Amino acid sequence: MSRFWKIALIVVAVIVVGAVGFRLLHKPAAEEGAQGEHRGQHKGQGQGDASAQDKDAAPVPVTVEPVVKQDVPVYLTALGTVQALNTVTVNPQISGQMLSINFKEGQEVKKGDLLAQIDPRPFQAAYDQAVGKQQMDEAQLATAQSTLKRNDALVAKGYVAQLDMDTYRNNVANLAASVAADKAAVRAAKVNLDYTRIVSPIDGVAGIRQVDPGNVVVTTTNVVTLTQIHPIYVMFNLPEQNLEAVRSASGGGDPLEVLALDRADAHTIADDGQLNVVDNQIDTTTGTFKLRSVFQNAKGDLWPGQFVNVRLKVRTVAGGLVIPAQAVQRGPDGDYVYLLQQDQTVKMQPVKVANEVGDSHVMIASGLALNDQVVTEGQFRLKPGSKVKALKPGEVPAAPTPAEMDKAKKNAKQGGGGRRGG
Repeated sequence: MSRFWKIALIVVAVIVVGAVGFRLLHKPAAEEGAQGEHRGQHKGQGQGDASAQDKDAAPVPVTVEPVVKQDVPVYLTALGTVQALNTVTVNPQISGQMLSINFKEGQEVKKGDLLAQIDPRPFQAAYDQAVGKQQMDEAQLATAQSTLKRNDALVAKGYVAQLDMDTYRNNVANLAASVAADKAAVRAAKVNLDYTRIVSPIDGVAGIRQVDPGNVVVTTTNVVTLTQIHPIYVMFNLPEQNLEAVRSASGGGDPLEVLALDRADAHTIADDGQLNVVDNQIDTTTGTFKLRSVFQNAKGDLWPGQFVNVRLKVRTVAGGLVIPAQAVQRGPDGDYVYLLQQDQTVKMQPVKVANEVGDSHVMIASGLALNDQVVTEGQFRLKPGSKVKALKPGEVPAAPTPAEMDKAKKNAKQGGGGRRGG
């Protein structure tokens, strides 16, 4: 009997579990529809609340500026190297003991300034000896010429033989040649004496001296190197595709303007440069051609060996459309700006930038029209369709009124309630 009741209890338990599982897996359709309707109503209410919040949101304060029209210079840019107009290594022309150095390292010197002095005494003695020899031969020449003149008058009377006259004439000619050689020796001795004074051959800046006083120098000794920096060259290279533009621009007769800027393009070092030479061939290994510009460099701002950024002006665009560079944003599809519309909302307007205008503006090739208003500050808070409050540059947005503050608080509370309900 007990076995029968055990089997009966097991059967009843199985039936109860099956009924509960069937109920859970097969809810009535009416119940599901009611729950779905409830969810839909809740979702619709949330969307309506969000829409109302967007509609009632306070305008975003942004700075806007108009698109203006101006003449825009077009530049080609390159990395340039400053080179001295002239570089001279000063070497002695004679050998001797160096008595003094008469310049300071780094000093600007003028052409003809005394740089160093070699002991002149041996060369002064040689010069004096050459002068004495010349004077002696000139005295002998004068005696020979007097003898020739006296005897020439006696030839006709037969007192002097013709053979003796030939000897007198040859003696005069020989002494005249000796005097000429003596004059040349005097000039050579004077040149060597002058070479004891080492003078500057150019206007320039003295480098670090290579010899000290007391040393014996020879003609291969390097005393100092001078570099001329007024004016000065700036060498740079451009891609070969710019060659035609450069040649066309320089064909007008006036030299092209060149600017030199620091490596960071932060400020202009010199703005008085002119294109001096375009090289006569293209470098086949780099596909570039070399150009040389010359700057007056009156203040010495450019220094030999210095690297600068070069801007070569090739033309001027009349009436170009210009906007602040900070208005241009970079996106996955290219450059764009936020354009202010009549209803005080903004839209993303694709633009094409032609080139830079100075350090803070750009010229627009397409996408904008004259007097269009573009956002220059506050873009990070915007999206297409955002309502904005347009401000002029430097203008501070006005403080919100009590009514606007109450409205903002109300919207915040409604937004918070909607999120909690969700």
